Amino acid sequence: MDSDDCAGRRVEWAVVDSPIGPLLLAATENGLVSVGFHADRQVRDAALRRLASRLGGEPVEDASGRLAESIGALDAYFAGRLREFAVPLDWSLVGGFHRQVLRELASGVPYGTVVGYGELAGRVGQPGAAQAVGAAMAANPLPLVVPCHRVVEEGGG
Repeated sequence: MDSDDCAGRRVEWAVVDSPIGPLLLAATENGLVSVGFHADRQVRDAALRRLASRLGGEPVEDASGRLAESIGALDAYFAGRLREFAVPLDWSLVGGFHRQVLRELASGVPYGTVVGYGELAGRVGQPGAAQAVGAAMAANPLPLVVPCHRVVEEGGG
């Protein structure tokens, strides 16, 4: 589903504690749509306003339990019991080249491996677009779950 097709969808959210600080998770009926770091009140409120603007409607605190699977998966990941996420993802907040890159990253770069920006660009048919891959990593709405930390500079930097 493209971001243009998502106006007025119900978004549920929750803030969960993690070893790296509070995380803001948000999901639609299609799956996890956003993971945000440093989710103190100010960051949370700003992120919820952006989600409302992008997806329509006011996000509601996790009313139906829609986030339970994602919360459980993140808990297992941080405990070292999970290496690959299998939770449903909603790609509504990203489109075009960025979506291609992030989907390839999610499915094609397994736990314990890394990939270079240039190699990832080549995998999606755009050799020479390493800087654009970097922009996709910076705009990743699903960090941790879509592991942008596995993308490195040439030579492993």
